[in-house]
Amino acid sequence: MEAIGIKLSAFNLKINSYTLENIFQSAKVFEDGGPYLDLLDVSPKEAKRDERLHKSGSLKAFRYQNEDFPLIPQTVFYDFIYITAIKQSFTTDEINVISSYNYFTDIEFNPTKSINTQARAAAILKLILDEYRYLPSFNKEDFIQYHKKHIFY
Repeated sequence: MEAIGIKLSAFNLKINSYTLENIFQSAKVFEDGGPYLDLLDVSPKEAKRDERLHKSGSLKAFRYQNEDFPLIPQTVFYDFIYITAIKQSFTTDEINVISSYNYFTDIEFNPTKSINTQARAAAILKLILDEYRYLPSFNKEDFIQYHKKHIFY
């Protein structure tokens, strides 16, 4: 396994000292609860397995930094925080290494349990790098528009 692949894991990537997995799980807003910000302060596995995520009704949105992200386009919130974490955590040289790959895999991805995958987010990162030749800082609305234009389901 490539060292950079380990660093790209949602359990290892961080934004402001919180793992990507914790941010993702804690941002979920349901019919009957959430976001559960206390999930920022547990292990990534505990955050992912918290019972409230399964008992709070239908998922309605993701709330991150006081902004709500929609459920459509699918994966837009996960992809946004994934790319934000890369921009914050990786050097320019490391980002350039990522852009040299043509294929990405995620051995933990289970399509029966989730639609988000690190491999897909890394491929979107490569798409952005190929288009811009650098990693721009997207705000929420710009990233949603980019996602709608370039990412297909």
